[in-house]
Parts: sequence; C-alpha cells; structure tokens
Amino acid sequence: MDCDRACEECENRNAHQRPAKIDKDLTNRLNRIEGQVKGIKSMIDKGVYCDDVLIQIAAAQSAMYSVSKILLENHMRSCVSRRLQEGDDSVVEEFIKTLGKLL
Repeated sequence: MDCDRACEECENRNAHQRPAKIDKDLTNRLNRIEGQVKGIKSMIDKGVYCDDVLIQIAAAQSAMYSVSKILLENHMRSCVSRRLQEGDDSVVEEFIKTLGKLL
C-alpha cells in the first residue's frame, strides 16, 4: 500500500481491530456481492436483456452501500471517537474527505 506517512503512523492507523462479529458480517455480505457480480458477468456473457442486468447491478450496488454503512458506523463509533478523545482533531478532516469519496 502506498502511503506518504511515516511507517509508524501507518502501522498505528491500520492496527484497529473490528469486532469479530462485524468482520464476519462484512465478509459474508462481500461474498454474496462477489456472487452477484459473477452472476452479472454471466448475464452479460449470455446476452440477457439489459433491463434485467441493470436491476441486478442496482441490487449489487445496494449491497455495497450496506457494507459501507456498516463499516462507516463502526468507524465512527470506534476509530473516530477514540482519536477525538485522544485529542487528534485531524480525524475530522480525514473523515470529511472519506465522506466526500463515499458520496
């Protein structure tokens, strides 16, 4: 992973552990999404009617949105909250940039 921060800072940023239940939920959802995407590719390869493919794409996008929502909520409740309590206000700018990319 490319990073313009010092290695020690990167290690600290990446050290957060999500609860196992959340990781399992995210992994299960991503596995289903992977299956959906493979199904969409198969539909394209088989020449399935565009409207049907678009509906499946919308379903996969919705599923990805759900994954983002879960991860974002956990991030706010743990990483962002912790860093603010530690006096690290830079997390606010980081979070605003992340939201900009999500929206």
